[in-house]
Amino acid sequence: MSTSRLSLNQITTKGWSLPEAVQGCVDAGIPAIGLWRDKVADTGVAEAAKLVRDAGLAVSTLCRGGFLTATGAEGRRAALAENLRALEEAAELGTDTLVMVVGGLPEGSRDLAGARERVAELLGELAPHAGDFGVRLAIEPLHPMFCADRAVVSTLGQALDLAERFPVDQVGVVVDSYHVWWDPELAAQIARAGAGGRIASYQVCDWTLPLPVDALLGRGHVGDGHIDFAALTRMVTDAGYTGWIEVEIFNETTWDTPGRQTLATMIERHHSYVEAP
Repeated sequence: MSTSRLSLNQITTKGWSLPEAVQGCVDAGIPAIGLWRDKVADTGVAEAAKLVRDAGLAVSTLCRGGFLTATGAEGRRAALAENLRALEEAAELGTDTLVMVVGGLPEGSRDLAGARERVAELLGELAPHAGDFGVRLAIEPLHPMFCADRAVVSTLGQALDLAERFPVDQVGVVVDSYHVWWDPELAAQIARAGAGGRIASYQVCDWTLPLPVDALLGRGHVGDGHIDFAALTRMVTDAGYTGWIEVEIFNETTWDTPGRQTLATMIERHHSYVEAP
């Protein structure tokens, strides 16, 4: 079985520095890495790009841009400036995908429709710049429990409604198993995304119970929870996606586990569940 499409999202081995994560991927035979901007900043963008390039790794994604729901001219200017920096970093690092977590409700606001429209407006300003950089803005819908604080885009259908306003080479979507597996419209929306060439990234981890106090950390290794990865991967594959399959796990136990052990488990679960017929 092959790991030729497997990627380590850097948050999965949170305790590793970028050099440690790069070396871990090389030693484990994982050909790609999804980078996080804070870890890149610790190393420096130019040095990070050289480190990954010299190791022969591809950069599957850069996490993250977004947080586009701020109100007021100052908040809008800050969001645009930060996302332009993220696009520039993505281009320098050699990835064509900037993951976008669009942001939750501004403090004190209950105007969900207004927040979503601000996302669309700022995407409209950013999309042409994304095209100039050769980097796609990849809108990631998050599970509805994160709607208030992290992402007012909760379903793949909502993400596609936004993405389809813009050229396909400028804006796409992320299919993240943790966030979309529950959606009764998932099969139809994945097919829609594939037909339009909009799937920019496929991220995997499992939905495990009980949820921790911080629900963000409730992700497990593929196979530890409730998601049917054979069926989900078949949907994504049938939709024409042939890109990286990126393992992204937020979990305190995983973070406390030695990185090399985590990568070994990733590979074993990839073979057993994601690649399984």
